[in-house]
Amino acid sequence: MTQVLIVEDDPVSSRVFERTARDLGGEPTTAATYDRGLELATTGSFDLIVIDRMLPGGDGVDAIAKLRLAGSNALILVVSALGRSANKIEGLEKGADDYLAKPFDPEELRARMQSLMRRVTIQTSDNDLIAFGDLEIRRKARTVHFGIDHVPVTPKEFDLLCFFAINADATVTRMQLLENVWNLHFDPQTNVVDVHVGRLRRKLEEASGRSYIQTSRGAGYMFLPQIAVSA
Repeated sequence: MTQVLIVEDDPVSSRVFERTARDLGGEPTTAATYDRGLELATTGSFDLIVIDRMLPGGDGVDAIAKLRLAGSNALILVVSALGRSANKIEGLEKGADDYLAKPFDPEELRARMQSLMRRVTIQTSDNDLIAFGDLEIRRKARTVHFGIDHVPVTPKEFDLLCFFAINADATVTRMQLLENVWNLHFDPQTNVVDVHVGRLRRKLEEASGRSYIQTSRGAGYMFLPQIAVSA
């Protein structure tokens, strides 16, 4: 059962989140303040966190940044009245996996939570190992190794690498990455994709001495594990 942490001070919204989590087969736990939410998130084992921004005690996206720095791999959905593009980009750049503006359509909330919970299921399925020669990606542990060496990647970089891996040798557009890795269905007109791809590419090159990710000018990127060239 997917463990869902809900950090929301509005009781009406909190009940909607709880009901939706249960309808989707999840087990919700609730908190109404920034401090309590951060405490539960750091001491508990949650697969999905649904969090507001304007919480008593602090901004939810600051809690996300702290969780990511602490190594949390939980998937995170921000649901906030701060719904401008700049707010969404800030949340995503600090480590959120999706961002939904209030007021929201309950069916859209359900679709967003279902999508994230499906990703949890995929990550914990028996199809654990993706390997290309010495490059190994383990979905359960969310780790990357080249030979015996660990390649340290952030949660977002891991999701990015998994999407590249299942689409190996094919051109992947920026829009595909926004939709499938950031769950964004619009172009935020920032370089968030390029920055994350660049960081991931450098980490893989430093670990292996090879270039796995190639830029396809005007189209996007290609992950070419079988013909990786010297960096």
